[in-house]
Amino acid sequence: MKDFKSGINVNQGYYKAFIPQPISKVWQIDDMDVIRLLSLADRQLGRLDMYSEYVNIDLYISMHIAKEATQSSRIEGTQTRMEEAFMHKKDILPEYRDDWQEVQNYITAMNDAVQQLHRLPFSTRLIRQAHKILMQGVRGQHKMPGDFRQSQNWIGGATLNDAVYIPPPHTQVGELMSDLEKFGNDDTNPMPDLLKIALLHYQFETIHPFLDGNGRVGRLMITLYLVSKGILKRPILYLSDFFERYRNLYYDNLMRVRTHNDIGQWFKFFLTGIAETAKQGVSTFDGILQMQRTLDARLKPLGNRVGDARKVIDSLYRHPVTDALAVSNIIGKSNVSAYKLIARLEEVDIIHEITGGQRDRVYIFKDYIDLFR
Repeated sequence: MKDFKSGINVNQGYYKAFIPQPISKVWQIDDMDVIRLLSLADRQLGRLDMYSEYVNIDLYISMHIAKEATQSSRIEGTQTRMEEAFMHKKDILPEYRDDWQEVQNYITAMNDAVQQLHRLPFSTRLIRQAHKILMQGVRGQHKMPGDFRQSQNWIGGATLNDAVYIPPPHTQVGELMSDLEKFGNDDTNPMPDLLKIALLHYQFETIHPFLDGNGRVGRLMITLYLVSKGILKRPILYLSDFFERYRNLYYDNLMRVRTHNDIGQWFKFFLTGIAETAKQGVSTFDGILQMQRTLDARLKPLGNRVGDARKVIDSLYRHPVTDALAVSNIIGKSNVSAYKLIARLEEVDIIHEITGGQRDRVYIFKDYIDLFR
């Protein structure tokens, strides 16, 4: 890593664009701090993945993805909360519906990409398909969804003249993305996978291959790569929350690679994010198990409605926002029975009403959602 050169600034007339060096090559890691953090991140990730063996992870996947979608979109300026991600569009205030739609697109893109991994490798094709879904019907929908850009873009500033960073010219994008794909799929390369995805994320954000949506796609890539390589059995680790909490460091460390050739600092930041996020994930699953152990005592006062209550709670793990119609469908009974059950679940503090209206009331599984905040 001591000899690492990130790339060069090339004159494009009245501005200079940064052209990164290809990454598909043999790497020598000689920074002991990086190696130490790599060991820590691997251990924490292993502990998190362990839950896939003895917990029904599929119950909780939707909540993990919703959290990632809201946090990744929040980095781009949206204001959707986690519980709103599970609400119907009609229940979202009109001024926030565009933000809500961006989060919905992220959830759809992640779910689709994870399914595609069953028949596609980690690839530019997979990345472009995810981008196409992300951009449907939202800001950026007219900026070539699913296709690499055919013009110059930039980051920060109103124009190229005052840009904070100018990615490579569009004529370089295809070759650089091919190199990125080759590196990601080269199983003969001895570089550890966590450092590979750290480098892939940096390189992708540096290439900035799309006209819009690069940040969200680049963060989505991290989980897809971990699943594609079997490091995680299910998509239960997402770094956007860490990147959002340390947003300035996130951008500064990416930029520092380009300006100071300091890939080591980026590796340390990224691995710290993996370790902290995995540790938090373990804590969240422990919290879920603890909460489940207390539910029996809380449900006892419901008497003969306990069976129906359990059906509703099982549904709330997948979709922690509900209403009377949904409850009626879950238990297979009338709206009157649904309202009575909802009232009892409110009494024992399992669900909470959030709209404050007399009609079209919406309820959330607050304790569960709070575990992911």
